Amino acid sequence: RPGWHIECSAMSYELLGESFDIHGGGNDLMFPHHENEIAQSCCVHPSGGFANVWLHNEMLQVEGKKMSKSLGNFFTVSELLEQGVPGEVIRFVFLSTHYRKPMDWTAEKAKQAEKTLKKWSDKKLKYKGGLTLHRVKPTEPHADVLNALADDLNTPLAISRLHAHANAIGKHGEGLAQFSASLELLGFVSKTSRSANKTFSSVMALSGFISAYPKLAKKIEGLVDERKAARESKNYERADEIKKILEPIGIIFEDSRLNTNVVYPGEFDISKVEELK
Repeated sequence: RPGWHIECSAMSYELLGESFDIHGGGNDLMFPHHENEIAQSCCVHPSGGFANVWLHNEMLQVEGKKMSKSLGNFFTVSELLEQGVPGEVIRFVFLSTHYRKPMDWTAEKAKQAEKTLKKWSDKKLKYKGGLTLHRVKPTEPHADVLNALADDLNTPLAISRLHAHANAIGKHGEGLAQFSASLELLGFVSKTSRSANKTFSSVMALSGFISAYPKLAKKIEGLVDERKAARESKNYERADEIKKILEPIGIIFEDSRLNTNVVYPGEFDISKVEELK
C-alpha cells in the first residue's frame, strides 16, 4: 500500500525531520512497509539518513498462543491495570524477555514478577533510620545494569543483574541507594512517587504544622502508621476508615498490591485537621 508508506514518511518528516534516532515496529513490518519508508524518505530527502537505529520487536503471545481477538485472548495494558495488576508487574513481565524474542504473557509470570518486586520492596523497607527509598541520597544506577541496556536493550540481562545486586545489599543497607537507582531506571519504582513521598515529619515541620499543632501532628502520624498495620494484617475495613479520616485533610494514599505510597501535601486543610480533636 504505497499511500500508507508515503503517509508514514511524511509524518516522520513533519515531526522529526529528515533523520532521527530510533524507529520501532513489529518484525512483520520490515518488508515491505519499513523498506518502502526508507526508499521514499531517502529519495525525497537524500541528505537525510531517515532512522539511525531500527528496533523490530517480536509478537506478543498469551499463555503460549498468539494474541488475537478471534481467539478471545486480546487485552490492553489499560485493561490489566483496571483488573488491579500493578504497572510495575506488567513492565517486569514484558522486560523479562528480549524485545526481539516472542514475549509470552502468562498468569504465572505475572505472579512471579509480583513476588520478586514485593521481595525487593520489602528489602528496601527493611532498613530504617534514613535508608528507605525516599530518604536515600541520589546516586547513579549500577554500571553493569547500564551496560546490559546499552547492549541492544538487553533487559533480561539487566534484570538478572538486579537480582544479584539485591542479594549483595549489606546487613546495614550498604548498596541500597544504588540498587534503588537501578530499579528506578528500569521503571520498577515511580519517580513521581519517589518525589511525592517526602517523610511525614519533614513536610509537617516545613509547613509549621508540628510546632502549631503538636498533639494533632502526633495523632495524624499515629493514624498513618495504624493504617499501614491494618493493610498488612488485611484489616481493610479499618484501613478504609482511616483513609476517609485523613484524605479530607489532604493526605493521599496510593494503594497497590505491592505497597502503599503516602503523599503528603505542602500544607494542610486546617479546618479539617481541627475536626480530629
